[in-house]
Amino acid sequence: MKQILQSLKTGATEVADVPCPAVGRGKLLIGTTRTLVSAGTERMMIEFGKAGWIDKARQQPDKVRMVLDKIRTDGLLPTVDAVFNKLDQPLPLGYCNAGRVLEVGAGVTAFAVGDRVISNGKHAEAVSVPVNLCARVPDSVSDEEAAFTVVCAIALQGIRLVQPTLGEAVVVTGLGLIGLVTVQLLRAQGCRVLGLDFDADKLALARAMGAEVVDLAAGEDPVATAQRFSRGRGVDAVLITASTKSNEPVHQAAQMCRKRGRIVLVGVTGLELSRADFFEKELTFQVSCSYGPGRYDPSYEDKGNDYPVGFVRWTEQRNFEAVLDMMADGRLDVKPLISHRFAIDDAEQAYALVGGAGPSLGILLEYPQDEELALAGPRSGVPGRQSPVRRQTVEFTHAAAAPAAACSCGFIGSGNYATAVLIPAFKLAGARLKVVASSAGVSGLHAGRKFGFEQTTTDTAGVLSDPAVNAVVITTRHDSHAGLVIEALKADKHVFVEKPLCLTLDELAAIEAAAASSAGRVMVGFNRRFAPQVQRVKALLAGVGGPKAFVMTVNAGAIPAEHWTQDSEVGGGRIVGEACHFIDLLRFLAGAPIVEWRRTDMASATQDTVSLQLSFADGSIGTVHYFANGPKSFPKERLEVFASGRALQLDNFRRLAGFGWPGFAKMNLWRQDKGQKACAAAFVRAVEAGGPAPIPLEELIEVARVTIEAAGG
Repeated sequence: MKQILQSLKTGATEVADVPCPAVGRGKLLIGTTRTLVSAGTERMMIEFGKAGWIDKARQQPDKVRMVLDKIRTDGLLPTVDAVFNKLDQPLPLGYCNAGRVLEVGAGVTAFAVGDRVISNGKHAEAVSVPVNLCARVPDSVSDEEAAFTVVCAIALQGIRLVQPTLGEAVVVTGLGLIGLVTVQLLRAQGCRVLGLDFDADKLALARAMGAEVVDLAAGEDPVATAQRFSRGRGVDAVLITASTKSNEPVHQAAQMCRKRGRIVLVGVTGLELSRADFFEKELTFQVSCSYGPGRYDPSYEDKGNDYPVGFVRWTEQRNFEAVLDMMADGRLDVKPLISHRFAIDDAEQAYALVGGAGPSLGILLEYPQDEELALAGPRSGVPGRQSPVRRQTVEFTHAAAAPAAACSCGFIGSGNYATAVLIPAFKLAGARLKVVASSAGVSGLHAGRKFGFEQTTTDTAGVLSDPAVNAVVITTRHDSHAGLVIEALKADKHVFVEKPLCLTLDELAAIEAAAASSAGRVMVGFNRRFAPQVQRVKALLAGVGGPKAFVMTVNAGAIPAEHWTQDSEVGGGRIVGEACHFIDLLRFLAGAPIVEWRRTDMASATQDTVSLQLSFADGSIGTVHYFANGPKSFPKERLEVFASGRALQLDNFRRLAGFGWPGFAKMNLWRQDKGQKACAAAFVRAVEAGGPAPIPLEELIEVARVTIEAAGG
């Protein structure tokens, strides 16, 4: 299918051939008919992409601080690699989509195939969107009008925050798409509206919608005009829908307002506020969050958990419905806001217009429709040809197939870690990169292009059944690991799964049973045991008799409670999701089974600042301090080993120091090496040679069991 992507490096846009996304549980697969280009937001993204490195850094000072912290702890070269990998990933554009439901995901009851709907889906021929971000379109509303719904909901949410009452005087600063919609909605609520802008055409539209206007390009004084407009009292409220780096709109808004007036920022401005402006009048200032309550809440958006209407009357979905109702009865007319129409194939012309100096307002993208093809194909159960829109696999012509005896990999998941670390490591190890799968299609397309895969797909089942794939690499979210591992083993594939192996003891038992009857080997990405400095530590300990003592200190850093890794059902929590790495590391160095463990917690909402005490069968002991309350400037990982009057200290996989070791004092590296390349290479060699798995299955099961039990599973 066709989809619009943008390069964060250059700002260039392209119409790419991307696999049709998987529908997913709680989602709708929508065949797009129209999308609206959000001129303000998407122009900002284009300008950011076109900016040089220094300008990019100036626009994101928080990210610059993160980069500097990473340089101090991980070194310059790994940090540069991470930054370039992030900027190298294409960005799918758009969030105003209208179309028809092609397929409903599991658990969806409120929508049916064939429904006309709007969503915050991207500029693509097909989109997969959670149900709470969709709404049904009334028959009297055209697809062109419906495509404006999300932008209108942004305006509506700003108005809800400003809480206007009948007859109030309200200023709208910035008469772009959102500003002009705001004018109409305020007029529908019985407010007197004063619009401010530099563009004469937009001022004329606002005047036609019933607003009085101020032409800033002509030098008119907005504050004096607002005083006259409010009969000398000061306006009741100001909605700022402009996009500018200047602080002036907020300053002007404060000057225009009456005592205890309200200011709501819907657009983007400078935010250096004058205390005197707000203190003397006791003004309120609020920033509006997108389309309404529920936005950025994963429980609402991703899991489909609605807010009770008695407590949250207007969610983002209910705002969508309210907008569509107003379009249906004529109170909201967006047709005058349409300035251009382009076919999806000509999208680059549309973005040249957005990024240029020429006049534009509502730019619609049109998608070719073929009813027979759109509803046909194997996934819909309707006889007929497979629609190009719904094609789930894209072939690349840049890659030549490796010999049949090679480790032929199918990657399931192509996120940051996969593209920055794992895929390059497997390629370096000589694996055949057969196919890469992703749920949305875009990250898989990027990985396929960058690393030379033969195919990219959104059909995970197809990867598992592909006879040309003999090794499956799983890098998806944690809750999917167990099921994918089991299915891959049933297909007699070799499996490399990123940690954790699974989230529950029941899943662990199922994996163990599947492995017992499979010709495939299982490997977990416990790369630290393959790091060159850890291998040196292991070799040094081999010459020491008696038990050892290990202290592993992990300065993990804080992650918000709402992050998916903290969700026990999705990420398993940070002990299962990440601390398993360090339990495995100590298990490897001890060379003996774990016979006992204890956990001590620091009181915290996220329960991710803990100490785990391990006892091993040979009498060795180990402690994993997994702390989320430290500074980013402190090294992330430190290993200390004490044995027979000697000690070793490894700092962040860069500096290894020995104390009391004859013939060994230090082993320092120019750049951090956590063993990812050696880990992937060991797996590839095992698959190609037919030898045992690099980590015995018994150790993987043991580490998983201890980790799950320690996490309370």
